[in-house]
Amino acid sequence: MKASRIAAAGAAAGAAVLAVSTPCFAHVSVQPEGEAAKGGYAVVGFKVPNERDNASTTKLEVTFPTDHPLASVMPQPVDGWDVKVTTSKLDKPLEMHGKKIDEAVSKVTWTAEGDGIEPGFFQKFPVSVGTLPEDADELVFKALQTYSNKEVVRWIEVPQEGQEEPEHPAPVLTLSEASEDGHAHGAADDDKASGDTAAAENASAQTSASGDEGDSGGTDTTARVLGVVGIVVGAAGVAYGVLAGRRRTTA
Repeated sequence: MKASRIAAAGAAAGAAVLAVSTPCFAHVSVQPEGEAAKGGYAVVGFKVPNERDNASTTKLEVTFPTDHPLASVMPQPVDGWDVKVTTSKLDKPLEMHGKKIDEAVSKVTWTAEGDGIEPGFFQKFPVSVGTLPEDADELVFKALQTYSNKEVVRWIEVPQEGQEEPEHPAPVLTLSEASEDGHAHGAADDDKASGDTAAAENASAQTSASGDEGDSGGTDTTARVLGVVGIVVGAAGVAYGVLAGRRRTTA
């Protein structure tokens, strides 16, 4: 009996720990597909799990940072979801590819066209973003998750370093340092292209030279064959002459 009580208590404690820890793993989050380097472009995915067992997630609203606005934001189509991109005027214009941009994406909203994210499932919403700021280590994206029962969960609390994770943390994208040769890829590609072109020209020249040598070799062979044929014909003529002379003498 004592052992049974201990086992039951342990199971209850385990269930309590699981219940407390589950929300920490079930919040809306953002992760890059690969690397999100400062000053570059990246594809990031907003992961939205369904935390309810009696309702589906039918809408996701993600607010993009205004302190580090992103000039380029392109959502990837997601089956069963309608997407809307909202832009806003910037207080300070951005410069991108030599052009000044006075507005940027401030919010992206996904709305389910069907059942949405049902209980026990999650959905990813990929977005291409850039250029990423060079003077920041992370970007905060506040999100609102709406359920089919009209409940709205606000994932807007900004996590603070050295403090416990808030109950409803906002998705945070960590930026990595740009590689030292990050701006040299174009030059490397040009060198590679030049090398490929030179190799192709060299191969072409070798092929042409081989062809010329082949033609010269063919000419020499033809001359040799004709010479041998001439010798054979000449020898045959001499032999015929000798035989004809012998016949006259015998006659």
